[in-house]
Amino acid sequence: MNAKQKIIDRIDIMESKDVFIANDFFDIAGYETIKSVLNRLVLSKEIKRIINGIYYKPKYIEYIGEYEAPSVNEVAKAIARKYNWTIAPSGNTALNLLGLSTQVPAKWTYISDGRYVNFSFDNVTIEFKHRNNGEISNMSTLTAMVIQVIKALGKGNITSEQVQYLSEKLSKEEKEELLKDARYTSVWIYDIIRKISEVKNV
Repeated sequence: MNAKQKIIDRIDIMESKDVFIANDFFDIAGYETIKSVLNRLVLSKEIKRIINGIYYKPKYIEYIGEYEAPSVNEVAKAIARKYNWTIAPSGNTALNLLGLSTQVPAKWTYISDGRYVNFSFDNVTIEFKHRNNGEISNMSTLTAMVIQVIKALGKGNITSEQVQYLSEKLSKEEKEELLKDARYTSVWIYDIIRKISEVKNV
């Protein structure tokens, strides 16, 4: 099987929510070959280009007569892979992704160790805000997101119900990881994280 067919076969088994970039196929072929295959698939409408260098395989939804929109969070993660950034959802974006808010963000915001930049597509804007590495490095994406959620809720504003909710969202292993990764965050934030990790789920 040649490299082009291997790329096509990998895309064929992807879900419609999967967002991908050329780098995701570097184990199969060189950049020019990958770019050629992706461009051909875009022209044949088998995949769609979201923004330059970011693609997905859309699912057609019969009853509305439109293609399914890509997951904004998956697009953000693909952009981060493309530029080799570490990112974490921030503010209302983090609240939405963890289920603490049902409001869809007007602007999807992420902290990043990359540059300040916005990307727009289909009336959606993704904003990357540069932060020092200390805020997102040496910790999992989940830990960074929980910290951003706590910051978004604000000191003194987090209810016992929200602590319980976050506790129920995390496995025992994730809580252990959270406690370990967040050791060097602010004292008040770590106190909330400790409560999230220690509260008994019902």
